[in-house]
Amino acid sequence: MTPTANFDPREKLFVALDLPSVNDAEKLVATLGDTVSHYKIGYRLGYAGGLGFGRELAAAGKTVFFDLKLHDIDNTVREGVASIAEAGAHFLTVHAYPQTMRAAVAGREGSGLKLLAVTILTSWNDIDCAEAGYAGTVATLVPAKAQQAVALGIDGIVCSAMETQALRAAGIREHIDLVTPGIRPAGADAGDQKRVVTPRDAIRGGATRLVVGRPITAAADPVFVANAILNDIAAAQA
Repeated sequence: MTPTANFDPREKLFVALDLPSVNDAEKLVATLGDTVSHYKIGYRLGYAGGLGFGRELAAAGKTVFFDLKLHDIDNTVREGVASIAEAGAHFLTVHAYPQTMRAAVAGREGSGLKLLAVTILTSWNDIDCAEAGYAGTVATLVPAKAQQAVALGIDGIVCSAMETQALRAAGIREHIDLVTPGIRPAGADAGDQKRVVTPRDAIRGGATRLVVGRPITAAADPVFVANAILNDIAAAQA
């Protein structure tokens, strides 16, 4: 099925540019062309010149998501968020700690930057939470952190697609973005992710935006894989 519904499936797909250099990222973006309009830049590319590249993508009309997961003292977070907003970014992640989220909301004031709170990493399970010192489980921690984030003015939640229905049931309304990494097309290798879902199931479960990295960036034909994911998104909305 070709994506031809009343919405553009590209609005729901972020390609994670988890690549070693700006040159590699430029090549992939050029290869994907108009197939993809939204990109995520995280630590790997960000620390290799990716922040400047993100500014270039935004200037070229692409939607840019800086996945920096900020967490520091209030002043540092506030000033960091202000700098990211000035760079033209559209989305930015911060860790879902109250002081961090309050500072981030203050830092983005006057800009169009949307803030996303990271609850529990999709590479974590209950054992990892216990090892980190959390008393709760993934199932209890994610809704609690999400509700707190929304109350503090955060625009969206980063969570596993396995948790979206529970978040909606917990009172996270439809205007709050639920951004889901750990997305893998049917049959793809899960890699280091422990809570993975297919694109179609993620959208049907309530996710509003999907983050896909290695299935596209490591593909022999990235355009083919990206289109297959977009078709899956369209089928979920049909």
